[in-house]
Order: sequence, then C-alpha cells, then structure tokens
Amino acid sequence: MEAYIIKGYRSAVGKAKRGGFKNYRSDDLAVDVIKHLMNAVPEVDPKSVDDVIVGCANPEGEQGLQVGRLIAARALGKEVPGITINRYCASGLEAIAQAVGKIKAGFGHIYIAGGAESMSMLPMTGYKLAPSYKANLENLNYHVGMGATAEAVAAKYGITREAADLFSFESHKKAAAAIDSDKFKDQIVPIDVEEVFVADGKRVSKTHTVAMDEGVRRDTSLEGLAKLRPAFKVKGIITAGNASQTSDGAAFTLVVSEEMVKQLNLQPIARLVACAVGGVDPLYMGIGPCVAIPKALKQAGLSLNAIEQIELNEAFGAQALAVIQEAGLDPETVNVNGGAIALGHPLGCTGAKLSIQLMDEMQRRKQRYGMVTACVGGGQGIAGVFERL
Repeated sequence: MEAYIIKGYRSAVGKAKRGGFKNYRSDDLAVDVIKHLMNAVPEVDPKSVDDVIVGCANPEGEQGLQVGRLIAARALGKEVPGITINRYCASGLEAIAQAVGKIKAGFGHIYIAGGAESMSMLPMTGYKLAPSYKANLENLNYHVGMGATAEAVAAKYGITREAADLFSFESHKKAAAAIDSDKFKDQIVPIDVEEVFVADGKRVSKTHTVAMDEGVRRDTSLEGLAKLRPAFKVKGIITAGNASQTSDGAAFTLVVSEEMVKQLNLQPIARLVACAVGGVDPLYMGIGPCVAIPKALKQAGLSLNAIEQIELNEAFGAQALAVIQEAGLDPETVNVNGGAIALGHPLGCTGAKLSIQLMDEMQRRKQRYGMVTACVGGGQGIAGVFERL
C-alpha cells in the first residue's frame, strides 16, 4: 500500500533563550501546529488518526513523560495515541519515515508525523549527563562534543575557515532573500504566545505573535565573521558565526494511505520514496550524510543527478561543505533558501521542518525529486528522497 503526504506545516523557528518561544513549551507549540494542520484538511476526522509520531532529541523535563502521547491527546483527543522517538537531529524525518513504513506495512492509514524541540527550556545534553565509562574505554568517540567533531571533519577533509565563513555568509543572504520573498509564509503557522509575569506586585499578561524565523542576521559580513574567535579549539575554524543556531520550533505532516486518499478524495503533495540511515565514527559525525545518501538513492532506484534540490542540515558550515565535497553534491541545488546557520536548528523538529520547506520549494519550481539529509549526533546520517506529486 502506498503512503502519501497530504500537507505539512511548521512554526517559525525562534532563537533559543532569547526569542519569541523562550517561555513557550514545545508541547504547546506542537499542539498549535497540529491543530492548524488538521483544520487545513477537514476531510480527515481527528479521531481517525492512527498515531502521532513526535521526534524529540531531548525527551525529558518539559519534553518528558512521553510527550508524544501528551501532544496527541491535547491536539486530537484522548482517543488518539502518540509516541516520542529520538534519532537526535534526524528525529523529525525519521518520524515521517516511520509513518510511511507503517502504512506500507498495513499497520494503519492515517498518521501525524514530525517533531518538536525547545532548546530554550532544555540544556543541550539534558539535565543529567552520564557518559559511559566502558564506551570511553572502547574508544568509541561517542561523547565527543559536537563542536569538536566539526573541527575533526574540517581537518580531515581540508575545509578552511575562509570557506566555512563564506558558506555561512551565503546562508544568511539566501535566507534573508527567501523571507523577503515570503517563501516561508504559507508553511508557517503564526503562534500567539502569552507571557504572564508580576510587575509592581500585580499580575501582568502580554501576548505577542511569532510568525517569522528569527535567526537571520542581515548585517552579517565576511569581515565580521572573520573577527569571531574559534569556539571549540585553539586556532580552530568553528565559530559562533559558522555554526547552526540553537532554536525552538515544531513541524508536522499528515501522512495517509492510498486507500484514504481515494476514500476521502484527498490531494497529496508528495511521497517519501526512500529513507536510509547509516553509521560513521562519532568523531566525524558531520560526514554521516555521505553514507546515508547512496543507500537512499539505491532504495529509490535513482541517481544523484535525478535529485533537483537538496535540504542539507547545516550543523556547521565546515561540516556542510565536507558533505557537499565528499558526496559530490551540486552546491547550486543545496539549501537554496538558506539553512540552519541562518534559520536555526531545533533538533528533533529539524528533519520535518526541512521536509516541509523542500516540498514547498519543489512545488514552486515544479521539480520532481528532492532530498533531505542530515548528520546525526553519535555518528549517524540520514537521507530521505521525496517525489513531488
């Protein structure tokens, strides 16, 4: 049985700890986006959803207590189940792949799949970091910090500071142009955020609306980027300016079976043709897409030349450049509207967010095949091939 993506929506991406969602829980954000998604497809009864699959990279604290189930119950009703999955930065795309796989296996007909993350409310490594002593004895490199892995990738694959800075500058430039052209407007759900606090001994409530990605720095210049100090290594090349931004966001898609498409007279926008993951040495985590991309292409029965557009998650400028170089990607097809360096990287949300952006831009350009790919903490890569319908 074939599976189809009917629609997808996302929140704007907020700056972690400083932006519009700094005091807004990710489950609240997810509920807002899913309700908007279901309202956009009135043919589908919310109670008929078989499962809600929520990607989340730090499922604890405000994102704990099996937050996927909580989101499902709040957004669709207590009758609808939900699950939380975690493949770090790949979680959102993995959620879509699992929905597609379940439909193809005959396990269900209607799924909500995506991801949500608040990096404002959760520390990067969670509240309790407890590294494995035995894993370190085995020299797995599993606990190496992300910045250090980016430095390792840059050194191994010959990426320079100047190249990383230029890539980052272009990311901001493309993202600003996309926002100015309203390219993200139709995919973003405006979110009203109420903040309650005490002022002069009285309860005060203020509401603001977040409807635009907050991370783009329009005043970014190559001169300014060159002045930034290395963040992770003496004489290193990774800086705050050529790394992805910590962010808050949510993104979800509606995935249904061919039977439901016919029964409810739905109009699909795309299908996930293939999705593959692969493992690499965690020290070179950033090169992960290079093992996943060939596997996904083989599954799809396609050559790289058939892929007209690619959303490559920009964990770091140096990492993205190494993947483009080693995987043989055409830079002109990669991140045409900027990437995570400019737009932000809300971890568990990112894979779904990039999928929605890709499908939207493929429709605008009338392209048939596109790809979303990302490196994954712990030494993995993911790649998903989408076909526009």
